[in-house]
Amino acid sequence: MADCPTCGASRDSWQKLRLHHIDAHDCSLPNRECDRCGERFFCEHQRKYCSEECRYAEPTRDLSGENNPNYSDAKEQATCERCGAEFEYYPSAKQGRFCGDCVATNEWQEPPKLTGESNPNYTGGTVTIACDECGEPFERYPAQVNETVNLCGEACRADWLSTAFTGEGHPNWRGGPTGPYGPGWREVRKLALERDDYACVLCGTDAEKLGQNPDVHHIIPVRAFLDEPRLTVADAHTLDNVCSLCVDCHRLVEHGGVETGILRAAI
Repeated sequence: MADCPTCGASRDSWQKLRLHHIDAHDCSLPNRECDRCGERFFCEHQRKYCSEECRYAEPTRDLSGENNPNYSDAKEQATCERCGAEFEYYPSAKQGRFCGDCVATNEWQEPPKLTGESNPNYTGGTVTIACDECGEPFERYPAQVNETVNLCGEACRADWLSTAFTGEGHPNWRGGPTGPYGPGWREVRKLALERDDYACVLCGTDAEKLGQNPDVHHIIPVRAFLDEPRLTVADAHTLDNVCSLCVDCHRLVEHGGVETGILRAAI
């Protein structure tokens, strides 16, 4: 037998009493006890308090120190790396390096010294090597020593470039000079200038504006004839293989800026 806590009605089982309470009192039987006031109440979830008032009311017991349910242990001692003072910290927190006073005054923010041997990447400093251009000794870090060439400054670098990047050392080297143009060159050059009215066939600039005669350019280079065993250098000197060009247009053609078909169409 079980009695209803609200009206005192009796039922022969707890299940029947629960159904009675829902029908008669429009709520289920209490299933929890409030941690603050002790009153029983019904809740489908794991609530600890019967109301918002009990939930946010002042605690009825001391929760400090060991009475706190989250208490793990007392504070531990540490020594400040800045001033040497003893201070406390919780074991659950990361151990501090500085006490509260040093942290408050920012004295702990002094940047570390990372020069010379104090740098974690220090490998022994610079080494003394000789400049490959002038021979004078200078200092350089080992990681910056080049296996090809080491130069002490911009002046030596410019001198080295002017020597190393000439002739076969230049990235645009195409085999050097073709040698004397041989018989027939002067005659075909003269005929080409006369045919082209002593003016550039691409831009029209004439000898008067240039202050000199235009260049006479081989459309198919002389070197191509030298590489062919069945031909001679004289075979390059034909009127249909040469054209007059100003200095700027000649430079443009030599660097591949104008197609061969355009040159042939211009003469």
